[in-house]
Amino acid sequence: MKHYYHPMSRAVTTDWMLRELNVEHEQIVVDYMAGQNHADTFKAINPMEKVPALVDDGIVITEVAAICAYLADKFPQAGMAPPITGSERGRYYRYLFFSGNTLEPMFTLQNEKLHTPAQSVGWGDLKRVLSSIEEMTPTEDWVMGDRFGAADIVFGGTLDFSVQFGWLSQPSPKVADYVRRIKARPAYQASHEPSWHQIPDGK
Repeated sequence: MKHYYHPMSRAVTTDWMLRELNVEHEQIVVDYMAGQNHADTFKAINPMEKVPALVDDGIVITEVAAICAYLADKFPQAGMAPPITGSERGRYYRYLFFSGNTLEPMFTLQNEKLHTPAQSVGWGDLKRVLSSIEEMTPTEDWVMGDRFGAADIVFGGTLDFSVQFGWLSQPSPKVADYVRRIKARPAYQASHEPSWHQIPDGK
């Protein structure tokens, strides 16, 4: 299993997932400064010329949520995802896909001071996104209950990223507490730069 990675990219999240699982793999750093992501050899793996990318027995998986979901299902003994036929699977998928489909597009547009009609785009508007974050964030433990899992890495990792870069500059106490629990995990601290370990304050 090969994990294509750069420490200043979203591949930090999939590195975190791999560390939580403690599975053997080869970490391959793709040097953006040297243009390695534009090389034909890497474009053959991911034409988007971005990391992360995971190659496992000839299967190529890109996108953070897809990689985390793939790994959770490949190593079910780790308990990072509910059973495929279980009743919790739908809620699990919601957390996996909300981040990439809604949170990142909304916060990116907000950061660029661009506005689109809420009825015309899948991510609605900032008010709806913030309301959804507040509703979806667990008051205690993790998003699927008392067991940490892939949904926390994807959803919680996106909230952490949003706080870190000022997209979510004033998280509520509930969100700040959840991000604090995320940051306390040893695998998080091993995969993220020390500057990311700072605990956010809730408004």
